[in-house]
Amino acid sequence: MTRFPAAKILLTAVAVSASFSAFSAGQNTIPEELIAAAKKEGVVYSVGMPDTWANWKGTWSDLEKLYSIRHQDTDMSSAQEIAKFAAEKSNATADIGDVGAAFGPVAVQKDVVQPYKPTTWDQIPDWAKDKDGNWALAYTGTIAFIINNDLVKEQPKSWADLRSGNYRVTIGDVGIAAQANSGVLSAAFALGGNETNIQPAIELFADLAKQKRLSLNDPSVANLEKGEVEVAVMWDFNALNYRDQIDAKRFTVVIPSDGSVTSGYTTIINKYAKNPNAAKLAREFIFSDKGQLNLAEGYARPIRAAHLTLPDDIKAKLLPESQYSKAKPITDFDGWEKTSRQLPKLWQQNVIINMN
Repeated sequence: MTRFPAAKILLTAVAVSASFSAFSAGQNTIPEELIAAAKKEGVVYSVGMPDTWANWKGTWSDLEKLYSIRHQDTDMSSAQEIAKFAAEKSNATADIGDVGAAFGPVAVQKDVVQPYKPTTWDQIPDWAKDKDGNWALAYTGTIAFIINNDLVKEQPKSWADLRSGNYRVTIGDVGIAAQANSGVLSAAFALGGNETNIQPAIELFADLAKQKRLSLNDPSVANLEKGEVEVAVMWDFNALNYRDQIDAKRFTVVIPSDGSVTSGYTTIINKYAKNPNAAKLAREFIFSDKGQLNLAEGYARPIRAAHLTLPDDIKAKLLPESQYSKAKPITDFDGWEKTSRQLPKLWQQNVIINMN
């Protein structure tokens, strides 16, 4: 597993250019032969890239408007995406997916991806990409709490606060979803653990389970809107997006003051894709100026931040930088990969068992 230097993870406000020419990808030139080949395929099927996540809707809309590429997504977790690529092979129904940072190397190990380096490749930090082009982080996020103001009066500011609250905490599908797994690691960081020692987090969630205050429901925009979530553990870009989609006054979003984790997501192109050129064009666009701006509009932090400038209207959507003072990146990727493999069993034996 590739190690990503901690100093390279961007925790500062992202920057994306505010001015764009009429050209589809801002100041970036997408190869004409790729555009022609993608237009001939005319469609791209994605997994784990729904409209509501990091403003993928903006990217899919632009691809259709600019290149006549139709799109359809099936939402699923990072592990499920890789399993789908491996299982379908010659009968592939997906061309491209978006997985948590730790899953990019896994996809390579499983031999289910094909390489493609976009024209902006040199502007992607080395720590954020596979040298052969099999994966590259497009954006980063930090684990946050989203709190329903109507249902929770004594609102948590930290992981330590969760233990003594009187609300239910929604974490999602631990062991399967990168967001949920990162939530566990975030709690471990805050409570004295690390990538190879998540016991403090396991103890916290086991305690919540014993109190009958742990929910494994999906912290989706629909469940939040219906009032089925009191406090949820989510990526900041999802939490902020869902808050504003529903009603900004109904929800508070905070980065836990005692610690959090910052990580990212990478596109993976299916080795067996039936529309490989459309998938490659999608990756090109995602890493273009306009594609990076789309992600920023979805509250995510684009990976090409150093080469772009953030518009004021997007800055206004984001949390104050001061909230990120205790957030830190994964530095021991080998250790976290091993822990992630053990997490489903640890979760079942120590947390789920206490929910009954």
